[in-house]
This record gives sequence, C-alpha cells and structure tokens, in this order.
Amino acid sequence: MLTIIIPTLNAEATLPATLKSVLLQDLEGLEVFVVDGGSVDKTCEVAAELGASVLKSEPGRGWQLAFGAAETSGDWLLFLHADTRLPKNWDDDVRRFMTDPINIQRAAYFKLGFDDRSGGANRVASMANWRAKAWGLPYGDQGLLIHRELYDLVGGYNPDLKLMEDVDLVQRLGPMRLKSLRPSVITSAAKYRAGGWWARPARNLLCLGLFLAGAPNRWIESLYK
Repeated sequence: MLTIIIPTLNAEATLPATLKSVLLQDLEGLEVFVVDGGSVDKTCEVAAELGASVLKSEPGRGWQLAFGAAETSGDWLLFLHADTRLPKNWDDDVRRFMTDPINIQRAAYFKLGFDDRSGGANRVASMANWRAKAWGLPYGDQGLLIHRELYDLVGGYNPDLKLMEDVDLVQRLGPMRLKSLRPSVITSAAKYRAGGWWARPARNLLCLGLFLAGAPNRWIESLYK
C-alpha cells in the first residue's frame, strides 16, 4: 500500500491541482492524506471534496510530516508538497521502484520542474537537479518515496524543524540510498517570481549553508520568509 502525505497551511489555491495529479492514476492500495497545520481558508474542505483524508495537526512542516507518517499505515510513503504536481503516469515509475526488493533500503525523488518556462526557471531547476544528484540533497518539493521500514530506521522527519526538515532526513539517508526517478514534478514558481530568480535561490542557498553549519533553526526561519 502507498500512502501519500501532503502537509498544508492555507493551500486552497494550489492543493486542487496537486490532488488531481495524484488521483489521476488508479494505483491499487493508494491512500492520500492531507495533514493540515491550522488553515483558515478552505484547504480542508477542498481536500475532502477531492477525495483525500484530512488530519489536523500542529503547524510546522517537520511536525506535520512526522505526524502524517505516524498516523497512517502504508508500507510505502510518498511525501509531497501542496504546491507540487505529480507528472502524468507517475504511478509507472513509482510502482517500478516499489516492486524492486532492493529499494526497501533506498528512497527515491523526482526531478524538479516549474510551472514557468522562463530561462530563470530552467536555470534554477537544472541547479536543483544537479544538487540532488551530486550532493544527495533533493529538497521536499521533489517529493520523497520511502519504505516505512527505512523511514523508521533512520528516524523519520524531525518534528522540531519547521524548515530544512527535508535536508535533515536525506542527510541521514545518505547519497547511496537515494535514487532519482525519471520524470519531473511541476512545482509552483510563485516564490521565485516574487523573490527573483537570482535572489530567491541565493537566499535558499544561504539557508542551506546555515543549516549545514548547525545554525539555530529560528535564524533560518527568519531569513527564509
């Protein structure tokens, strides 16, 4: 059984496209959970209307992801951001990965793409895909597919981290246990369009550097906003 876990907070604008991309394929044993951190918009209503189960939790992405994993029972877990759409026929690659016994001890992520065809978007996506492959550091907006046995073995998501929870987990997995799937997800470019295709990646890189250097998460949170 595959459980897809989507953390949300006021995501009514982007969640419908994400859920429709998930539910486009009829994968046997699929269950979809939206873990909401206190939305004041119609996120929970949208999720329920589109066929997802809704869990309520404390806010904070690390907490929501950890809570979702703890409250569900699927053997395989796919963690997905609320503004990231799965590609067409995503189930083919996911099913192929899950049915190979060796992958019980590996995790997978998608290549990154944006809902923007500009040169800036292509550059940032290329850099992100290079970073994921060369450094073993895919971000959460690339999704993470992992068997529950391996998830529990490495300790799962740190519920105390509101940011960089994705980097923290893949660091514990290590590059040798990470595999890139062939297709690209499509994630929202809204933050990059608002923050700039040069400035926003530079800020993200600084946040990553601070995290890897052991800086307090509250410093990173204040810089990331």
